[in-house]
Amino acid sequence: MPVTHLDERDVQGVLRWDDLIAAMESALVAFSTGRALQPVRSMLTLEEGKRYLGIMPAAMDKAMGLKLVSFYPGNAAKRLPTHMAMVILFSPATGEPIAVMDGRLITEMRTAAVSAAVTDRLAASDSRVLALLGSGVQAKAHLQALRQVRKFDEVRIWSRTAGHAQRFAEEHGCVCRDAESAVRGADVIVTATNALEPVLKGSWLKPGAHVNAVGSPRPTWRELDDEAMSNVLVVDSREAALKESGDVILSNAPIYAEAGELFAGIKASPLTETTIFKSVGIAVEDIATAELVLKLHAATNSAARSA
Repeated sequence: MPVTHLDERDVQGVLRWDDLIAAMESALVAFSTGRALQPVRSMLTLEEGKRYLGIMPAAMDKAMGLKLVSFYPGNAAKRLPTHMAMVILFSPATGEPIAVMDGRLITEMRTAAVSAAVTDRLAASDSRVLALLGSGVQAKAHLQALRQVRKFDEVRIWSRTAGHAQRFAEEHGCVCRDAESAVRGADVIVTATNALEPVLKGSWLKPGAHVNAVGSPRPTWRELDDEAMSNVLVVDSREAALKESGDVILSNAPIYAEAGELFAGIKASPLTETTIFKSVGIAVEDIATAELVLKLHAATNSAARSA
């Protein structure tokens, strides 16, 4: 069987938010109902705080594969991606390799798509104000993805580097704020930083707000303080969050549900509560995204040949 090779441009050419958000919801249902197999990510620390290599396998009914991902926080200062990756797909039926593709954009988009799916389930339907803490790749991806599920009249941006926030605001029509004023009164908040200490305080959150916390992916790093974490907590994976998320581990916050349990109706969605979604990113999301990319790429090529 020939192996399909796809670079980032190929992925970008076919992957769309509406397809991806639906695929992420399905993948997380499969994970939380035992229809997907995956271990917690194996993370090799090459240099503490600076260089990491992650290995993320997963198997589902229609897709099986592995993501290799590097995490270099210092790349941000060099204007290089902090996360770079490759995804390899195998046939679940025969074990044959069927595709190799760039995983940087997959990682970027699936993270935001998962947040969008959870936001659509938990955030107030009339949410109008979005606050972004962090001004990098994930801030941009979340702005795009969350606009698929809510109509925001105002988007606020904060970054520890003021110049980065200003540039983001100019490019995306946002307003710069300090962290506290960005969060106060916001309906939906995203924290997408590599903070070591909390950048969001629970006292700033209005009742009923929803937070997507997707940054600081190490057991000793935090974005949210204990008061924020005392709200209704949803995660992508209990096992992974309790091993990888400093926000969860250090606050000792009880986990209400996995996102897949909400999507499957196993747990009720607490629509009137202040909610926190702590996302660490899990392999089933990457493999489901790669399977979607491969399917869409094949369909696009078939249509081009028929034209």
